[in-house]
Amino acid sequence: MKKSTFLFSLLITLCVFNTLNSQETAALSNDIPQNFKKRSPVYDYSEKHLNNVDTIPDFVSKTNKLKITGTIFESDGVTPAKNVILFIHQTDENGNFELKRENKKRYVHHRGWIKTNADGKYTFYTFVPGSYFNGKEIKQILPIIKAPGQDEKKIESYVFNDDPSLKDSCREDIEKTNPTRILDLTFNKEEGLFIAKRNIILGKEETDSF
Repeated sequence: MKKSTFLFSLLITLCVFNTLNSQETAALSNDIPQNFKKRSPVYDYSEKHLNNVDTIPDFVSKTNKLKITGTIFESDGVTPAKNVILFIHQTDENGNFELKRENKKRYVHHRGWIKTNADGKYTFYTFVPGSYFNGKEIKQILPIIKAPGQDEKKIESYVFNDDPSLKDSCREDIEKTNPTRILDLTFNKEEGLFIAKRNIILGKEETDSF
């Protein structure tokens, strides 16, 4: 009798787990626009399950390797934001967007996605991009963010403190509004790469540019 009761309880538990898992998967699927060609690249990841660490293509072969870490917070700036997708793309070291094509849709080759856990933390392994338009534009990493139950949003780009193209007037404007987007690079000898940190607050950093 005890064995039958245990097996019945186990069966019920498995059924509940599978139902919840199916509901979560369905919710995520319904959250992704089905028009592949027109939708934002934030939805174009190939992994079934994203995690909070990603590596940009060609990272290993790059000279100025860069590790970016940070925490994504809810709009209160205190509560870690869970299940947030952060997408980035960038130029190569020469300042060119290397474009590729999949199913007749063009995309930037140097790109990556993370999805936060309960602690809101994220890590990208990438490299320092070059300046767009032959050095006339500042070095930037361009992010798009997708919080649960909300539309995707472009947020202010990552820029670099040591970039000679970052003029004083531009720097002053950024420091007044969102100084955390200016990356201070420190070289880590043990890892053999530059490291930088940027925290993000949902609802505070949206932009219409890029």
